[in-house]
Amino acid sequence: QVHMVESGGGSVQAGGSLRLSCSASGGTFSNRGMGWFRQAPGKEREFVAAILWSGGGTYYADFVKGRFTISRDDAAKTVYLEMNSLKPEDTDVYYCKREGAGNGYWGQGTQVTVSS
Repeated sequence: QVHMVESGGGSVQAGGSLRLSCSASGGTFSNRGMGWFRQAPGKEREFVAAILWSGGGTYYADFVKGRFTISRDDAAKTVYLEMNSLKPEDTDVYYCKREGAGNGYWGQGTQVTVSS
C-alpha cells in the first residue's frame, strides 16, 4: 500500500519562503515520477511542478517558474518543493502525487497561506 504524507506548510508573509516535503512509504519510489499540485476551495486542482525519475527532467507551471524548485531524495523516498518569493495568490492546499496506475497516489495535502 502506497502512502504519501506532505509536511512543511504554514503561514508566511509575501516575499517569504517555505519548503514542502512529501514522504512516501510502500511501493517503489526511485523509478516513479513525482509531482506537486495545488487547489483552492471551489477551484480545480492545478499542476505546480513535476520531477521525473532517475535524474530526469523537471517541469514547472509558468506561474511558479523562477520561484519554486522541485527536487527529490530517492534514498529518503522524499520529494521537496522549495518555494521562494511567495505571493498571496500562492495560498492553497498543496498536494504531492506519485506516478502510478490510474490516478496515481496522492497525499492528504498541506495548507500554505501567504499574507500581504
